[in-house]
Amino acid sequence: MSVLRRGFAALPPAVRLSALHGLGRYAPWEAGFDFTPPPLDPREEAGPPDFVGIGVQKAGTTWWYTLLLTHPGISSRPDIHKERHFFDRFGDEPFGASDIEDYYGWFPRRPGTLAGEWTPDYFTHPWVAPLVRRAAPQARLLLLLRDPVERYFSGLAHQKRLGLRCDGPTMAEAVQRGMYNQALTQWLEHFDPSQILVLQHERCVNDTDGQLATTFQFLGLSEYYLSDSERPARPPRDAARRAHDEDVRARLVDLYADDVAALVARRPEIDLTLWPSFAYLTGGDASSASNESISPTRRR
Repeated sequence: MSVLRRGFAALPPAVRLSALHGLGRYAPWEAGFDFTPPPLDPREEAGPPDFVGIGVQKAGTTWWYTLLLTHPGISSRPDIHKERHFFDRFGDEPFGASDIEDYYGWFPRRPGTLAGEWTPDYFTHPWVAPLVRRAAPQARLLLLLRDPVERYFSGLAHQKRLGLRCDGPTMAEAVQRGMYNQALTQWLEHFDPSQILVLQHERCVNDTDGQLATTFQFLGLSEYYLSDSERPARPPRDAARRAHDEDVRARLVDLYADDVAALVARRPEIDLTLWPSFAYLTGGDASSASNESISPTRRR
């Protein structure tokens, strides 16, 4: 990294954003972004995405997407962000055939390869599932989940690092992002369960090769084994868990318990031993979980 880039990266987030916006550069999740599709290179073709990652925020989706791109059967371009956020604005805008064509233009690929995106916000935006169904009814959907309590704390820590407010509405949104079964219900109204692969962040960390093989198989790709040089670094273990009051954690466990129970009933591949706060929902012995991971109200 050049001295100039290091200096820019050291600036406060708000200052970096202001400088980029002054140059007319916006991220896909920002209001000033231009959704006109990029021009195709001579050997590229465009079309509907073969896969769409739909969630969730702070569950290692960037890491997992980067791992996917190591497969020679997947095309990507460095000038196109993994998070397209194409459907975000259609909560209050009409969506028509020309928009679908524009969406396809964001998936340039080499002939015979797959292309896709991963926008974690899609999972909980209630208008997105039917629009994805209209635009890409054959797409495979990837859903990477994380213990909702840990996801909540990590999400708020992310907000604070960016210098953003963490007020009541922000916390309410952070809680809602962890209501996985509730959000999955609306996606299943538009997609067959066989089109959705549900992964757990914790399992992907513990068994990266196995879970990556499962993902490649789900996408219809051949077996592919990464060399050590191809492996992107795992997401750093954040410190969000350390500094939170036991009462706050217990209340969050209570908030999520019914949704987690419904999720496991629907998707039994979810392993609650990887989410110790909710291990008691299996009816097994949760004594191995730490005291702060057990809801005092749900365990009575």
